[in-house]
Amino acid sequence: MCTGHDLFVKVYSRGAHLEDERQAIELTRVAGDDGVPTPRVRGSLDKDVLYRSGPVAVSVWEWINGRPELQGLTRRQQEAAGHALGQIHRTFSRHLLSREPSPWVQEWYAPDVNAIRNCAEGLLDLARGGPRHEDFDVLAERTLTERLAMLEEVPGLLDEVPRGLTTQVLHGDYTAPNLLFDGEDLAAVIDFRPPVPYLVAWELGRIAFDPRIITLTDGWIDSAATLISAYQDTNPNVDLQDVLFCGRVILIQMLTSLYGVEQHYRSPGLLQDDLDQFWELRHQAARRLLENLETVESTLHRLASRPERW
Repeated sequence: MCTGHDLFVKVYSRGAHLEDERQAIELTRVAGDDGVPTPRVRGSLDKDVLYRSGPVAVSVWEWINGRPELQGLTRRQQEAAGHALGQIHRTFSRHLLSREPSPWVQEWYAPDVNAIRNCAEGLLDLARGGPRHEDFDVLAERTLTERLAMLEEVPGLLDEVPRGLTTQVLHGDYTAPNLLFDGEDLAAVIDFRPPVPYLVAWELGRIAFDPRIITLTDGWIDSAATLISAYQDTNPNVDLQDVLFCGRVILIQMLTSLYGVEQHYRSPGLLQDDLDQFWELRHQAARRLLENLETVESTLHRLASRPERW
């Protein structure tokens, strides 16, 4: 509490690159100035948005009354999330770095599927060879076996993705935990990442086909269409290829990631239980998205062909 106002203090880790963090704070300001609901940073007496004292660095922000919705979004919340992302992409398309090539996109187009397969097989051996064969080992054995079969689909999925998808500066982590809602209203978008150009289709698909939505609701395709339609309303100049392929792009991302299960067996963290749950959730979502990809892309084709609200 300070002068009658609630504030949020973000403390940066010792290894944080503070210049990158300053740029992320600047992106938050730019988005807020263009109408995206964001918290406002409070500068120090020296007008610095990052204050450092010894090994500790902090930024101070206005407090936002809101909370993330982690069990799925209502239709109005999906629309709000789509409108906000559309405004972010529309605004950041003018960023100078959006004209630069992405340092990561070529790697995305050419994943080392053999290396991923070898890693999955090694993790499967660890799951099967554990001394106690605990509950997660049973889960890992099943999901990794399924993932190895699903990896066979990746080359064919990639063959259909055009190499000219749009790259630009993005939010960088536009996910449910970083969207704060006050009831049905989007109160704030938080935790912008430093400005690095990457695939528009990736960020759009990541939020539209959030694993929580796919696994927890039966109407997840319609829910994704609601968000994407709102996104198009706000960002009407989006390349229609980015809309058409956003489901396939995020599916490939899901299939080629072993995040969560790899940490469990190779380098467990303090929040490993959460990572274990995330691995299971995203694996289920990837399987469901793969099984329904034809229907998903038929829906996306209608959206790409008819930009007005679906």
